[in-house]
Amino acid sequence: MKSKQLAWLIRRHGIEMTHLSGGSHIGAIMSVADIIAVLYADILNFDPNNPKKDTRDRFILSKGHAGAAIYAALAESGFFDTEELKTHYRNGSRLSGHVSHHVPGVDFSTGSLGHGLSAAAGMALAAKQDKKEHKNYVVIGDGECNEGSVWEAALFAVHFGLDNLVCIVDHNHMQSLDTCENVISTTPLSGIWQSFGWNVIEIDGNDHAQCYEALKNGTVKGKPTVIIANTVKGKGISYMENDLLWHYRFPHDGWEYDTAVTELHNNKPDGVTDPYTPNGIENPVTPDENADIYNDHTMSATHKPTWFTKEKEQ
Repeated sequence: MKSKQLAWLIRRHGIEMTHLSGGSHIGAIMSVADIIAVLYADILNFDPNNPKKDTRDRFILSKGHAGAAIYAALAESGFFDTEELKTHYRNGSRLSGHVSHHVPGVDFSTGSLGHGLSAAAGMALAAKQDKKEHKNYVVIGDGECNEGSVWEAALFAVHFGLDNLVCIVDHNHMQSLDTCENVISTTPLSGIWQSFGWNVIEIDGNDHAQCYEALKNGTVKGKPTVIIANTVKGKGISYMENDLLWHYRFPHDGWEYDTAVTELHNNKPDGVTDPYTPNGIENPVTPDENADIYNDHTMSATHKPTWFTKEKEQ
């Protein structure tokens, strides 16, 4: 399967999984879909029939709240049946809301931010010590870069020359309640990583050719590599793009779900079949004039505490 086909399926599964479960984090699922698709279609060495194969590449999605993207990629890559994706977030399902190592193909459970790079660095050092050739990949969030443990791991990786470690930052410029710049600025992000001694590559993380080139040919000898992948939160659904509302919200019945599915169908690559609505939605509900759409839902735009208002007045 080509990476663009897989990315489309990750997005389509993501819409359905969060819609059925009433889950959240669809914005993050959409922003990281292209990175995950290129990894699983073109880069990672794995065997779905032998998920623990010793020579496999290791992969950790440290921003575990976007776990639906990994579950979709694993199912489409043959690790388990895609029908199981419908159980996402249900009581008793192994497809928990955040990534679980109980799922075939998942090397490390994540969700508590700041742990993934440390684990991947440990795996990379162990591989070096054991003279093994596999690579170790980790995707972290830009908001996650506020965690001190990220930078401890960054120093560790440089100290031990872990050139078998690749960190991809899903830099969608938003986190939790606001833009990254308004929460705790890490600008310029590429400059910070470079100052720590990493090999730094900055790309458009929603561009498959740039993702492939960076992942395939961007590493250097003697240094860990970080790819700053500039992405769009909610990428692929116009009303979700760059809207923080979709960090926690899921597509509800009505115009939210119908518009998302319709927009995806309008951009469906050749050779892909929609497993849920093969022919799209015949008469999709569209947003009316009262729809909460294209509004700024960041905390800095919506939350004005007394101290903030008085300070501005002065």
